[in-house]
Amino acid sequence: MAFCTVCGAQTPDGSTVCPACSRSGAPAVRPAQATAGGLTDNLAGALAYLFIPAIVFLAMEPYNRNHFVRFHSFQSIFYCVALIALSVALSILTFIPIIGLILIPVHLLIGLGGFVVWIILTLKAYQGQMFKLPVVGDMAEKQAGA
Repeated sequence: MAFCTVCGAQTPDGSTVCPACSRSGAPAVRPAQATAGGLTDNLAGALAYLFIPAIVFLAMEPYNRNHFVRFHSFQSIFYCVALIALSVALSILTFIPIIGLILIPVHLLIGLGGFVVWIILTLKAYQGQMFKLPVVGDMAEKQAGA
C-alpha cells in the first residue's frame, strides 16, 4: 500500500498521482518484505536509527545484502557522527566568554532539531521510504550501493 508524500493520503499501487491532492511524481514506497532474519525491511530500516542496530545490521548476513537496510544503517551512522562532531565543536566554542553565551541556546536548538530530524528519519524508514538527508544521504547512498 502506498501513501502520498505530500498529504499522506492512501494512493493506489503503481499510481504516480495522488487522488486526494492531485500531486504527481511522489516517490514510490517500498512494500514491506520479510528477510531471512525475521524482520521486515521497513522495521530493520527504522531500527537502524538506534545506532547500535545499524552496526549490527551491517555485520549480519541477511541485512548487509539488502540495499534498503544498508542505506538506512549508513545514513544513521553518518548522521550520528555529524551530530556528535557538531556538538563537540559547539561545546569547545562555548568556553569562549562572549561567544559562549550566544552558543548555549544555539547548542540546545541544534540538539532539539537533531532529535526531530532523527524521529522523521525513523518514521520515513518505517514507512518504507528512502528519505535522504542532503550531504549525509548522498554519502550513505554511495556506501550502500558499494
